[in-house]
Amino acid sequence: MENLVAILVPIACGCVLPIMVVWLAIRKKMNETNQRTQIVLAAIEKNPEMNIEEWMKKFSPKPRLLKEKLLTKLLWGSLTAMIGLGFIGFGAWLGFVGGGGSDDPMASVCIGLILLAVGIAFLVNYSVGKKMLAKEIEAEEKQVTTLPE
Repeated sequence: MENLVAILVPIACGCVLPIMVVWLAIRKKMNETNQRTQIVLAAIEKNPEMNIEEWMKKFSPKPRLLKEKLLTKLLWGSLTAMIGLGFIGFGAWLGFVGGGGSDDPMASVCIGLILLAVGIAFLVNYSVGKKMLAKEIEAEEKQVTTLPE
């Protein structure tokens, strides 16, 4: 029984879980699109002379700005780097104080190093993107401030 669990848990975490996450995300987007379509169709049935283009602009989700995307990368980079440093510190504390198995500090440090590397990658992506997209971000901000709502 333990061998079966030892085999099924990694398969579930590595295969089934990512597939379920992608499926749920796609399903959510499809439901949102279907709801918007139903609303527009109902509005067209009630008033056929209405401006459909205006309605679609009102009901379509607003695209995220480049600045928002970069700030999200900064947020995730900071979070994962801090969590990674926490795991490394916890592994060092376990190694210093002792307790648990001999592999516990090393596993914690390895997880921490992976998280730290991912966090640093996000932070590098943020800083490079900020430098490369500075003109586009400035133009996007001007466009947003000049658009009437």
